[in-house]
Amino acid sequence: MSQTVDRALSILPLLAQGPADLGQVADRLGVHKSTALRLLRTLHDHGLVYRQQDQRYRLGARLFALAQEAVENLDVREIAHPHLVTLNEQIGHTVHLAVYEESEVLYIDKVEGRYPVRMYSRIGKPVAITVAAVAKLLLADLPEHERRAIAEKLDYPMYTSRSTPNAAAFLKELAAVRDQGWATDLGGHEESINCIGAPIRGAAGRVVAAMSVSAPNVVVTAEELLTLLPLVRRTADAVSREYSGSVTPH
Repeated sequence: MSQTVDRALSILPLLAQGPADLGQVADRLGVHKSTALRLLRTLHDHGLVYRQQDQRYRLGARLFALAQEAVENLDVREIAHPHLVTLNEQIGHTVHLAVYEESEVLYIDKVEGRYPVRMYSRIGKPVAITVAAVAKLLLADLPEHERRAIAEKLDYPMYTSRSTPNAAAFLKELAAVRDQGWATDLGGHEESINCIGAPIRGAAGRVVAAMSVSAPNVVVTAEELLTLLPLVRRTADAVSREYSGSVTPH
């Protein structure tokens, strides 16, 4: 099995040099044409290689999309982190950064609040997609047909009495988030935790990540937390500008 994977992966750097036909791939791998064809078909099924009309193979668009996604997610965390730390130092609350990947919204960075109450969130862990502020921001930016398809497939657990109850309510909230450019989760996941968030945009204006500030209501009320929204949005805008390359970071 590992030899098969090794051979399949060896095809990618070969095709990175330019399109190649079946015979060239087989010769380079030192295998029979039937073996090379089987490997190429598997890579083709995954979108990693593409067969042209002249029967030569080249690297597939899916490979570029994966590479782009990896670069963006690595970059956005690296660029955002100092901003998240600065915001955390200013306000003392927990700050999160999240991205949408493979039908899940995942935290990719977290700066803990300066008080003993700890959030259960962890880097790499999926968020509660129907209630979390970061999830609303990331899904709100998708085209309407995608939003609708996702909303209709989701389950709607009632974590609290304030949780989003169904697809219709979720779509209505996503439309509002899309218009206003920010989102909240006021006790929708845990009764005692409130959260506000803002989007981080790439060069094309699409939302590539979302950041949020969360605090327990024993530390700050929902109304008090909402007064921090302009600061959270300014921080997200600063990350967006740096990420999209529209300003040179100092």
